[in-house]
Amino acid sequence: MNDSITAYQAGRDFLLRELGQHVPSDKAETILSHYLNVVDAADTPKRIETIYFKILVSAQNANMMANVIGGTIGGIENLGKAIFDFRPEEVLKTFDTDHERLFSHIRTKLKPTGKLLDGNKSLWPRYCRTILSSAAFLTQFKNGEDFIHWANHLYRDPRSKPALPLLVSQEVFGLGYPLACDFLKELGFIGYGKPDVHIKRILVGLGLAEGGTSNYGLQKLMARIAADNGISAYNVDKLFWLIGSGRFHDHRMLGKDGRIGQNYMQFLTETAPRMSWWNGLTERIA
Repeated sequence: MNDSITAYQAGRDFLLRELGQHVPSDKAETILSHYLNVVDAADTPKRIETIYFKILVSAQNANMMANVIGGTIGGIENLGKAIFDFRPEEVLKTFDTDHERLFSHIRTKLKPTGKLLDGNKSLWPRYCRTILSSAAFLTQFKNGEDFIHWANHLYRDPRSKPALPLLVSQEVFGLGYPLACDFLKELGFIGYGKPDVHIKRILVGLGLAEGGTSNYGLQKLMARIAADNGISAYNVDKLFWLIGSGRFHDHRMLGKDGRIGQNYMQFLTETAPRMSWWNGLTERIA
């Protein structure tokens, strides 16, 4: 059994055991499947407004931005009241690149709660630049179908697949590579995972990745783990994210906000000795 299979199977067993402390074993399997078994919807037609909305949802997932952006207007879906129901052409036609005017418009229209800072490094002004740059990016496409066709052209070729989120991240201000992966996977491109801090911590801890591995490299690694296990990169991402975060957000009966505790150190302690590099290390020491 290679290390990719060992790591994934160990992660699955670990989560089932952890869930088993809260619910019966058959229920634990059902809960875990809810998060892991997602159907690829990359070919499913989508409206350009839906694609725009998905970009803006992922863009606010950086650090604490979700609390400052969506949290102050009752959810990111309410942003549609200020930006023409997420129609990128109307947004671009009305505001062009003037993010300050857009910010003023949002303050008047939505009245976000909390203290709103005007500096270019403040979160709302930065997010307004994201709104405008993503609108400019999407207006390059005739409609949602045109975007999906373009994305799939890159997605379906293993040689260019890791490059698609890189291209998107270059087009949209504030949407780095991990968030671009998040946008695509939530749009239905389940061949991507989001190489965030939880994923990196576990992959490095298991010796599957070096500490300095780029997000691009981590994405390729998740794809390789997925291929070795006959699953999607989304599945790999979600499994390790659940171990790292301990949060089953759709099952609040497990604890506050669905949190069962961050037990990734226990997982790493139990699993690292099963990896091939560990065996080699112990043999050299002996």
